[in-house]
Parts: sequence; C-alpha cells; structure tokens
Amino acid sequence: MTTATDVPELDLSAPDLRERAEQLLRELAGPEARLREDQWTAIEALVVRRRRALVVQRTGWGKSAVYFIAAKLLRRAGRGPTVIVSPLLALMRNQVTAAQRAGVTAATINSGNVTEWDDIHAKVASGEVDVLLVSPERLNNPDFRDQVLPRLAADAGLVVIDEAHCVSDWGHDFRPDYRRIRTLIADLGSEVPVLATTATANDRVVTDVATQIGTDTLVLRGTLDRESLHLSVVRFDDPIERTAWLSDRLRDLPGSGIIYTLTVAAAHDLADVLTTHGHTVAAYTGQTDPAERETLEGALLGNEVKALIATSALGMGFDKPDLGFVVHVGAPSSPISYYQQVGRAGRGTARAEVVLLPGPEDKRIWSYFASVAFPREHVVRSVLDALEQDRALSTVALEPLVELNRSRLEMVLKVLDVDGAVRRVRGGWLNTGEPWEYDTERYERLAEAREVEQQAMIDYQSLSGCRMNFLRRQLDDPGLPAGELNTPGCGRCDNCTGAHPDTTVAAESVAATRARLDRPGLNLAPRKQWPTGLAKLGIPLSGKITGGAETGRVLGRLTDLGWGQRLRALLDAPDDPIPDTVFDACVAVLREWDWTQRPSSVLAFASPRYPVLTATLAARLAEVGRLDDLGTLYPRPDHPPVSAANSAHRVAGLFDSWEVPDLTHISGPILLVDTVTDTGWTMTVAAHALRASGADAVLPFALATPT
Repeated sequence: MTTATDVPELDLSAPDLRERAEQLLRELAGPEARLREDQWTAIEALVVRRRRALVVQRTGWGKSAVYFIAAKLLRRAGRGPTVIVSPLLALMRNQVTAAQRAGVTAATINSGNVTEWDDIHAKVASGEVDVLLVSPERLNNPDFRDQVLPRLAADAGLVVIDEAHCVSDWGHDFRPDYRRIRTLIADLGSEVPVLATTATANDRVVTDVATQIGTDTLVLRGTLDRESLHLSVVRFDDPIERTAWLSDRLRDLPGSGIIYTLTVAAAHDLADVLTTHGHTVAAYTGQTDPAERETLEGALLGNEVKALIATSALGMGFDKPDLGFVVHVGAPSSPISYYQQVGRAGRGTARAEVVLLPGPEDKRIWSYFASVAFPREHVVRSVLDALEQDRALSTVALEPLVELNRSRLEMVLKVLDVDGAVRRVRGGWLNTGEPWEYDTERYERLAEAREVEQQAMIDYQSLSGCRMNFLRRQLDDPGLPAGELNTPGCGRCDNCTGAHPDTTVAAESVAATRARLDRPGLNLAPRKQWPTGLAKLGIPLSGKITGGAETGRVLGRLTDLGWGQRLRALLDAPDDPIPDTVFDACVAVLREWDWTQRPSSVLAFASPRYPVLTATLAARLAEVGRLDDLGTLYPRPDHPPVSAANSAHRVAGLFDSWEVPDLTHISGPILLVDTVTDTGWTMTVAAHALRASGADAVLPFALATPT
C-alpha cells in the first residue's frame, strides 16, 4: 500500500484533480464507478477550499467514498492523516477493509484491539497511517486525549465525523461521548477541513450538527428514497404465532439478511427457535464477545447464515450490498431509527424485503429504555458532591457513594465531563469546581420529542398510505414536496401495491414453536462478589460472597417470546392466587432442577405488590413437594423500602432488613420464593442472612426476571 511519502507531492489546484479522484473511486468501487456531482462537490470543498461540510445522504449513496478519496488526495499533497470518529466496531472493520481497496493505510483504535494501541500510536506519530479510526469514547481516554489527540488536531489533514446524528441531542442515537467532538473541532486550525456524514437526520438534526461543526458549513442533502426497498407490516397479537409465521416464511426471503429484536433475550430466544426449525441463524447482541461479533459479521457477509438475529448493536455502517432483507420482530421506538436499520438492506440489489412485525410488548420495552435515561437533578448533583477537586475517584469507588448503577453513573459522568463540571484523569474523575446547571428545559424537550417519535412509529403500523413516503417525511426528505399529502407513493410497499403478506400460519408450526418457547425455566446465577465500597456505608461485607445463595431458577423473563406475555399479564392483573397453569409450569421447573440436594422447606418473601400471589405459590409448592412451609420472610417494621438501583446502596438498604427466624433446627436447603427478581441483590442478601441464621443452603426461585 502506498503512503504520502511514496509518490511525488500532488498539486491540489491541478486541473486534472477530478480525474485523479475518479481513478481513486474506481480503485475503491470498481471500474464502472463514477463520482456523483455532490460527491465531487464535497471532495473539492474539503480538499481544495478547506471547507466544513455536512453530507446527509441515504445509505449506499457513497459517503465513505467521499472521505477516503479526500483523505488519499490530501495525503498525496503532503497533508497529515485523516481522523475518522466512528461509533461501532462493525462499522470500523468495514471502513478499514474499504480503505485498503483504495490503497489507503488505515488503522483503528477501539475496545477490540487494546493490545495494538501502542503500536498504532507510534505509526501515527511516524506518519505511516493515512486514516485513523477512533471511537468517540476513546477521545476522552486520558493518555489519548493528552498525548495523541493534540498531535492529531495540529497535524490532521481532515477530520470526519461518521454517523454525525449522534452529535445532536435530537439524533435518534445520541451519545454523550460524541459531544466531545465539539472540543476536538474547536482545537483544529482553520486550515483543517471537517466532514460530517449521516443517512438519518431530519431538519432539526441537520441544523444542530451544521451549527456545531462550523459557522459556514456546506450542507449537501439528497433524497432518502430507496427504490430497492419493499416495505410491509404484518401484525400478530400472539408472539408465538408471529414467531411461527417468520419461521415458515424465512426461507422465502431473498438471500441473507438481518432480523432485529428489541432486547438481548428476544434475540437469543428467536435464534433458538429458528435454529430448531432448521434455519441457519445466530444471535448478535451488545453482549456478544468482540471476536465472535467479527466472526458472525463474516458469516453474514459470506452468506454462511440465512440471518443474524440482532439487537441495534448490528446497525450503523454494517456494509453488505446484497443484503436481501431486514425484518424487525418488535418495532423500534422511532421512525428515524427504523429507517436507519432498514437501510442496511438492498444497497446493491434490485429488490430487498423489509418487514415489520410489531408486538403488544413494544410500548413496555420503550418505556423501560426511557426509564433509564438521564437522571433527575438531585441524583446528578449527588455525583458532583461525591467527587473531590484534588483526589481522583474511579467509577468503582464512586459507585457506592451515589444511587446510580454502573451504566447510568458512567453516562452521567460523561455528560458532566462534556459540560466541564468533571474531568477524567488517570485514576478516575475529578470535580473541576466549575459552575454547572441542570438543563431541565432541554431534557423535557427531549422527552417530548421521544413521545412524538413513538406515536409516529405507532401511526406507521396502522398506515393506509405509502410507507416509504411516511418515513421520508419523518426525516424531512427534501425530495418530497413540502406540505403535499397527495405525493405519488413509492409503488413498492404493501399499501401501494395492495399485496399484503398472507398471515395464515400452519397449525403444526404454531404448535412446534409454542412447545419450544413454552419450555419453562432459566438459571438464576448467584452473585459472587459484594459491591466495592460497602465499608463507606457502614456495611461489614466485602470481597467474595461466601455463605450466599446457590444457583437458582426463574420461570421466565418478561421479555421472553414465550412466557413473557403471560407473565406480564399475570403481574399486571389484580393480586390473586397463583393460576394453575403457571403453578404447573413452576412445578415442571423444580422437577427439572439439577440441584445438589433437594430442598426440605420453603420460605416466601413478603411482597408488597403481590402478597397473595407469592404466598399461594409458596404454600402450594410446599404441599406438592412435601416441604416444610416456613411461612413468610417479613421486613423489619422500622426498615424503609429499598429503591436504590446502585448495587452498593441496594445492598446497604437490604442488609439486616428482615425479621429472620432461627433456622438451626431446619435440616436441608430452603427454597426461597419471590415473584420478580431483577438485580439479584435481594435474593443474595436474604440468602446471606438465612445462612447466618442456620440454613444449610438457600435455593432462590422466582416467577419472573425483567430481562
């Protein structure tokens, strides 16, 4: 591969510059490729006029060609490397491969190649790298920010912000780390051009991003219509029938594709069912190991699988031009994010199928994700109050001091860091002492915008008009005449053609799917380590958990494709005795439990929401299993309810909170019964207390877990 030192320096004012750019495009995309006019306009603005530009074009239009060609031309002219801020590992891998085709020496710094970071830093310093791809999270790593980033800002030939809608508060995939890009851009010299690219930005996002990257930003925006996409919606109230229908139709879908789910649990459940029915599929989620993700991406690219069953972890930038279909089992909460995901399909094919299979559980899942958004002001201020200005605290050390779990605490710290209230340093975080205001108005506006987007997604499902035009209007597509509701439809979607998918499902398929999904029972892994920092809260627990719970069991997840809907209905209903069908399933779970020793007694948690349900479950288990019924484990009357999400605070609230009976006379394990278990800490702390009171062992059992 060539670098800037291998060829004579290029004159960027040369009259044949466009032809040189065309030649690079042919190396990148094939001998028949030609630059679009807007591609050349963007390249010329960046390379010749050092402009700042925002390119908003549909997936497959060729945005990456713009920055790779600009990067190569600038390197041939003796300029520094191009820095591309890119959000996903899958996207980075595709970009590095594409760069190599154009003779561009590219390297990436991300969580999947930690062992290579030092070598890559050295290559950047010595000028061996044409393009450096970095994750937004990397921009605030202390070593990278303080040692590598200043050199890049001073010497960069071009800075690219890929998937730039993430910069905007209004973007469907906003990330706090992306806001650091504002600082990076502010530190650039006026001669360093900046390019922002995205396929999914409405008018509000376009204005926001353009303003952030420069006062005189060139905006190049095209139509979002995708002539290869054939959109349809298929509605089932029963998730079992929905899954059976998909299994029956999957072989008829063209080529290979992606099936999106809203949760990790649903991805694994669906992959299991489809595999059982003879389909070659695999689950791909944010919890999938990075090395396995790369293997799965390769399998999809090579058509070795019919589909990857994926969460949004497989989204932006994944490039398979011949991807034949995208199916959503469960609707995303926004038409914008939906369009972004379906844009993976049909980039290099004449036809691709796009099917939405919404479910009654979608709104509940949207509400859950909304509930873990940015916390209220008093919680955020507790983080600032816990930090000092002269001594860094790590996230682990900070966690027990605030009522936030790890992921939400990290999000808050990132936002506060971007706002200048805290600073990340080696060893953790410092309070800068700078004044900080909680932007209540902004968070309320964002919440309102999310509600509007959710309603739009519901409207899309029951739409009678053109589905593609609906999505284009949601993104303020300039190719649609403003205000004209009678614009001709796409002529391809189910509503335009009248060709709605047949929703009949073979009875045997439904039965087989139900049998697979109705298998009750999941393992409930015990907590093995106490949260750090409990001593600061006056709790005498630390290190490895000894004398705790054994591996437990749970009937099902609330997000399960099989048991999920029934468990949600049960928990939404008035508090009544345990239904026979649910109880029978619980007995089946206990019957198949591979315990070391059978329980000899049963004890129920006192449930404030489901006292009858929990008590009758425990009593009937005692009767059918011939177990001693130890009654109910009640909280101490003077002990307040525990609501903390943070692990350390939750354990502190639960410690010594029950009226634990003397159990020295009880021989054999105790079956500890609850309705819902979430973090696992209630079971863990209760089991620790029961063991301390004489129990031989504790076997946790619950009806449901959220995910």
